[in-house]
Amino acid sequence: MGKRRAGREALRSLSKKQKKHLREFGEEHPFYDKVFACCFIGCYCCCCLHSCFSFQSEDSDKSSAESDSEAEVEQVSGYHKLLATLKTSPESESEEEEDESESEEAEESEAEEVDSEGSQEAGGGEGGEEDKNDVPEEEEGTTDTAEQMLSQEQADGTDTSGDPRHGVMEEFTDVKHESEFSLETNFMEEESGDYNADRKESNPFKQHMDKELEEKEIEKMSTLPKTSSQSQWPRLGQLIFSSTLEKHKAFKADKEVDVKQLHLHKPLESTWPKVNKPFLSAVDKPSDSSFTPLQRELFCIMNSYRDLFYPERNALTNGEEIRHAYCLHALNHVLKANAQVLSNNAKRRDRKPGTDTDDHRDQGLTRPKVLMIVPFRECALRIVHILISLLEVNDKKKIDVSNKKRFKGEFGSDPEEKPPNLKRPEDYEAVFAGNIDDHFRIGVAILQKSMRLYAPFYSSDIIIASPLGIRTVIGAEGEKKRDFDFLSSIEILIIDQADIYLMQNWEHVLHLMKHINLLPLDSHGVDFSRVRMLNLNNWCKYYRQTLLFSALQDPQINSVFNKHCFNYAGQVAVRNVPLTGSISHVVVQLPHVFRRLEADSVTSVIDARFQFFIDKVLPEYRDAIMSHTLIYVPSYFDYVRLRNYFKKEDLNFTHICEYTKKAAVCRARRFFLKGEKQFLLFTERFHFYKRYTIKGIRNLIFYELPTYSHFYSEICNMLKATDSGVDATWTCTVLYSKYDAQKLAAVVGIDRTAQMLQSKKNVHLFVTGEN
Repeated sequence: MGKRRAGREALRSLSKKQKKHLREFGEEHPFYDKVFACCFIGCYCCCCLHSCFSFQSEDSDKSSAESDSEAEVEQVSGYHKLLATLKTSPESESEEEEDESESEEAEESEAEEVDSEGSQEAGGGEGGEEDKNDVPEEEEGTTDTAEQMLSQEQADGTDTSGDPRHGVMEEFTDVKHESEFSLETNFMEEESGDYNADRKESNPFKQHMDKELEEKEIEKMSTLPKTSSQSQWPRLGQLIFSSTLEKHKAFKADKEVDVKQLHLHKPLESTWPKVNKPFLSAVDKPSDSSFTPLQRELFCIMNSYRDLFYPERNALTNGEEIRHAYCLHALNHVLKANAQVLSNNAKRRDRKPGTDTDDHRDQGLTRPKVLMIVPFRECALRIVHILISLLEVNDKKKIDVSNKKRFKGEFGSDPEEKPPNLKRPEDYEAVFAGNIDDHFRIGVAILQKSMRLYAPFYSSDIIIASPLGIRTVIGAEGEKKRDFDFLSSIEILIIDQADIYLMQNWEHVLHLMKHINLLPLDSHGVDFSRVRMLNLNNWCKYYRQTLLFSALQDPQINSVFNKHCFNYAGQVAVRNVPLTGSISHVVVQLPHVFRRLEADSVTSVIDARFQFFIDKVLPEYRDAIMSHTLIYVPSYFDYVRLRNYFKKEDLNFTHICEYTKKAAVCRARRFFLKGEKQFLLFTERFHFYKRYTIKGIRNLIFYELPTYSHFYSEICNMLKATDSGVDATWTCTVLYSKYDAQKLAAVVGIDRTAQMLQSKKNVHLFVTGEN
């Protein structure tokens, strides 16, 4: 699937003359001699090229990290491309014809659309995130270019993090710099400072990692409930502190933070103020602090090694602030941990023969310490740029970054790829900026003044991955090739933009949480005399810090934080309640009827909602007068159930979901606008990935409250898209239960939610718009 998509993307970039020449001669015209044909090269061609050009592998091993990708581009000659096109020209012809027929069908349907703006939106989405986001959980992986395949053949080692199920060849990892970044064979440099400087009693890293828990305490955390207390902070608002071991002491945010008092490792003390300067200029009251008010309070919690859940991340306002803060914390942790190992290496080297000591336990069972889960490649690109900036003291002292050019090519994006006439909300533009591929993983090794990208997982300090990317490595039970040992000693887990994973596949996140901090199945060459006792006792999960950032509060996200986080230091959750709700942003004059349904349990609410809908709500809308009815369905499973019921009852309806093809979307929108179809089933994930304006709506039914509260006002405001002078006939019906309290509060506010859930009445009416 990934190979075919890559092939189609390459074909779309060709002109008609180029396509004609490719069909007739089986190769691209020499005038357009670009390295595009590499994406068609299969396993057979790679083997042929490897045997024909085996002499190149000896030279490639000697090349430097920075010039890797340059040498690889030179290796892809015209002869290589000729072999590729000769092998795959029939296939490319058929795929091209298939693609052209699809586009013609889409163009015909768009031409028939009554409203030109709507058709432009539907057609404009083609060049955006269509291919990547239609089936996010079934993505089969990215395809390697020819130069990547050749370099894989020439590499000396194998990739421990590779996933052979998702491509002919294993993905690239850097095996040339293994010895340079090995913690076991390197020693502390004098310029990097002595690790003893970090050995202060107040050093949070030492306090957290060196604390020895007893079995009684472990048993307490496993059985006893947590005690909690509340606190009000100036910027974060209401915080809930919870812990099992001890009652919380007064923990307050410092009004001003001196960087020197944070026990930051060199060179972070000097680089952080410079890297964070762009955010400080936006603060209303500038001060001598190198943190914004939000960063100061967040980092205060992070640096105490407590778990943190912050559900108010906003891609437009504070997203980058938060990213910089957790990158500083993660890098500080890695530098301190590695400095401890390197310092102890020197002590072991200088000790007298025959004097064994148990004081040098400074490692986990595997090397990876930090796992960062982010939704898109663009997020990984920004994280790596921040890490590099934090390590560079000044412009003259650049750090050595291996495979940097390859990384920019694979994780960067081309600004020209974005369609020119797309009109989307600002929050959409912020979330889907740059490369939005959601299947990736990369290991990062950091040693003193150098960084190694594409490090094998077992030689990495930081792993940056998407939920899908990490899931394909972990595998499923019963599969032969699966690996999750590299997750055994994760000390900091960062899950950023957790709300987006609800739109991708939340099962991947749950799968990760079930496989993190388990005892490894293999030793992986570890020196057990250096392994901490907490790792040998399989207590690593009680020391792991989890940082969870989301744009909303959701029961599924809360469940992960409450049931899969066991940090002995305790947890901090931000719990601010919405006062107004998104209904205040509805500008059209519209009556909102909220209908409460009764359910005995969370598991029964799904069937109860369906039965309530078909018995009480749908009969009111079956009349032909109630045409142009859009039914908003957040869950795909509910959507399938409703679609099957509508088909069974032979209702006049059409439907749009995240898997619907472009041509079918255009037809459905046209039928609904003209009134040829009475009902339109519309999924939340389609709206999340596309944000099309659906025109012709007169009646709205929210089968369930939206996951994102601002989607409620967006959908309601779509009614004004068609000005037909029939405002009085507009209706909006919303179904909710007592288990939707958080979503309901985000829409109508906390005070109204309390009244609606406690009231004896099951129907509540709100009217928005002009007086």
